[in-house]
Amino acid sequence: MLKSLFSSSIRADVLSLLLNSPEERFYVREIAKLLRKNPSGVKRELDKLEEMGIVISEKVANLKYFQSDKSSPFYSELKELIAKSLGLPGALKSLLRANEVKLAFIYGPYAAGEEAATVDLVVIGPSTPALLIGLRDIEKKFGKRINCTVIEETEYKQKKKKDAGLKRILAEKRITLIGRA
Repeated sequence: MLKSLFSSSIRADVLSLLLNSPEERFYVREIAKLLRKNPSGVKRELDKLEEMGIVISEKVANLKYFQSDKSSPFYSELKELIAKSLGLPGALKSLLRANEVKLAFIYGPYAAGEEAATVDLVVIGPSTPALLIGLRDIEKKFGKRINCTVIEETEYKQKKKKDAGLKRILAEKRITLIGRA
């Protein structure tokens, strides 16, 4: 079972996305776009994960939606394993991709490699309930407070040129999770 579970990097990415967004349903092309992977490879891995009883699917009109099967006996252990293997930045990246964030980065003491109880995060894109719930879950899982600043894309483009505080943040060491600052 373990050998077949972790035999593919696409499968690991798909598992990470679905397990870090357990309430969300995704269709194949949506997952492929979020993960920047080939849709046929994503579909193949989803079918295998469904055969293993780790994901479930539901057909709505002409689209087949997939999500993690929270009733699977492997669900909680796999979620924990994925979180540990990805670390905090990986878990954040997976959550942010699932919520269609354009740009996100960690700055401050955590990004500088210092031991920090708080992680400073800037997110450029929409602030959704799923994102906020996911951030709370990650806070609990890693025992860190996440200080998240969400900025709409148009506002970010304006502030990037004029706002001294944002310029200072962009000049310091940071961990880019998605996109380019």
